[in-house]
Amino acid sequence: MLFKLLVILHTLGATVWTGGHLVLAITVLPPALQNRDPDPIHQFEEHFEGFGLTALVLQVITGLWLTGIYFPGLQNFWRFDSFLSVYIAIKLGLLLGTLALAIHARFFIIPKLTKETIIPLAYHIVGVTTLAVLFVIFGAGIRLGGLP
Repeated sequence: MLFKLLVILHTLGATVWTGGHLVLAITVLPPALQNRDPDPIHQFEEHFEGFGLTALVLQVITGLWLTGIYFPGLQNFWRFDSFLSVYIAIKLGLLLGTLALAIHARFFIIPKLTKETIIPLAYHIVGVTTLAVLFVIFGAGIRLGGLP
C-alpha cells in the first residue's frame, strides 16, 4: 500500500511540475518573447512558484523513498547493472541539472529580468521544461520495465 501511495504522490508531483513548465514554455513564453515583455513570466512565476516547488520537493522525497524500496540500503544501486538503477541515476542527474538551472535563474537572471535579458531566461525555461519532460519519460520507463 505504501509503495502505491508513493508512486501516486510522485506522479502527482510530476504532473504539476512538468505540466506547469509546459504551460509556461508553450503558452506564456512565446508572447512574452515576441513582445519582449517579462511581466507575463513574472505573473506566472508569482502564482506557480510555491506550488511548483512544493511539487518538486514532493517528487524528490517520494523518489528517494521509492529508490530505497527498490534498492534497500542502496545495495546494488551503484552497480548500474539494471535498467532500474540506470534510470534512477539518470533521474538524479536530471534533478541536478534542474536545480542548477533553477538556482542560476532565480539568483542571477530573474532579479535582473528586463526586456534585454529575457532571452537567457527563455533558454532556462526551455531547459527546465525539457528536463521535466525527460523526468516523466524515464519515470514511465521505470514503471514500464524500461524503454525500447
